[in-house]
Amino acid sequence: MRATHWVVRVLTAVPLLAASGGPARADDADLDRRLALVLSDAEFTGRIAEQLEDRLGRKLDRGVADLGRLLFFDRLLGVKLDNACAGCHSPAHGFGDTQSIAIGIDNNNKVGPGRTGPRNQRRTPMVLNTAFFPKLMWNSRFSADSGDPFDNSAGFTFPAPEGRTLSRQPHLLTAQAFIPPTERNEMAGFEFEGTNDDLRAEVVRRLNDTPNYRRLFRQAFGLDPEDPITYDHLAAALAEFQFSLTFADAPVDRFARGRRAAMTREEKQGALLFFGKAGCVSCHAVAGGANEMFSDFTPHVLGVPQVAPARTNSVFDGPGGDEDFGLEQVTGRAADRYKFRTSPLRNVGVQPTFFHNGAFTRLEDAIAHHLDVRRSALNYTPVGRLPRDLAGPTGPIRPVLARLDPLVRDPIRLTEAEFRQLVAFVRTGLLDERARPENLIRLIPDRLPSRLAPLDFEVDD
Repeated sequence: MRATHWVVRVLTAVPLLAASGGPARADDADLDRRLALVLSDAEFTGRIAEQLEDRLGRKLDRGVADLGRLLFFDRLLGVKLDNACAGCHSPAHGFGDTQSIAIGIDNNNKVGPGRTGPRNQRRTPMVLNTAFFPKLMWNSRFSADSGDPFDNSAGFTFPAPEGRTLSRQPHLLTAQAFIPPTERNEMAGFEFEGTNDDLRAEVVRRLNDTPNYRRLFRQAFGLDPEDPITYDHLAAALAEFQFSLTFADAPVDRFARGRRAAMTREEKQGALLFFGKAGCVSCHAVAGGANEMFSDFTPHVLGVPQVAPARTNSVFDGPGGDEDFGLEQVTGRAADRYKFRTSPLRNVGVQPTFFHNGAFTRLEDAIAHHLDVRRSALNYTPVGRLPRDLAGPTGPIRPVLARLDPLVRDPIRLTEAEFRQLVAFVRTGLLDERARPENLIRLIPDRLPSRLAPLDFEVDD
């Protein structure tokens, strides 16, 4: 169904700026003035990327970041040896998922639309700009208790068994890097017997047994020949690579810094809707701890249709095994059921799927869902949208709608022209050109230090 079918259309007595061309062009200066005022009132500066090194308290170490890049693509980090970080975080999609619901272990070695294997529970989020995220993962299970990922003074909270034991790490991403090799359905597999610490020790043992990695870690960290690689070294390298993936110089940033021609008229009109009539900024926030990432990093119930795969290595919730309880899995509180962290919107235009389970595969449909959640959810079908193994019966939706966040309970009425403008702002007004696939696929290594065969990335020529 076309996205505009979800939009509740209204007729306006006064046309939007530039809705019909010609005469409205005289009002460009007024459009710029109004948008500049709106961004200022929202405390949006367009300068968040400039803060990275100041908040790290040091320069980015390009040598360590490049080592982290190699590790990110290497299956050696998965004890099962059949998946790497990049298997789910594809450079062709903003280092996010190629799938509606991720495929981790037991895959067919492909990264792209042709990837097959048992599915996990959710879509893999992008890692671009995660240096500024105070909470990570769809159910917010990794968090900086200070509200600042650069500040470990209040500690970092993770699910058991780690709990707060990773709080000594200097940044939330460094702490998070301790987790991927321990995820059984994503990288580790189910055959290895041992604890999370045992899994990490096995990865480190393999690194130390690999001459190429011994040499690279010595160079990157200044180790003596007899010094072993530790997991702290590995985590620091992975985090440094992710720090280097800060791409937050979109048209809206350049506009906020005074370059009024950086945005198209349609993007500017969409931005005014985003910060105004459409109400998007209520959750996709920019001020304070949002770090201009277009997310309040707060869990909400958004009425997303329940999608469960036909073949999975994860445990789904509910009596039918076809629900995802979201934040409740972390807190144990029924009041948190179906809550998921607001998705940051920077570079969302390179994503192929949307929401925590990829229920929608067009940005237009995802935005239309926000505008009339109840209608969208009740009329949703995965058939024709999702792969066959995800297109079976959906889970119950009425319990989800019963808990719908008040911010999205009432439909928002946009004209078709306004809808197009809002989509334009989200798709291209928030896109850093460096995040386009043709740029990021250059980061794929030709060879890996482990000498394991690389994953097969399906990318457009």
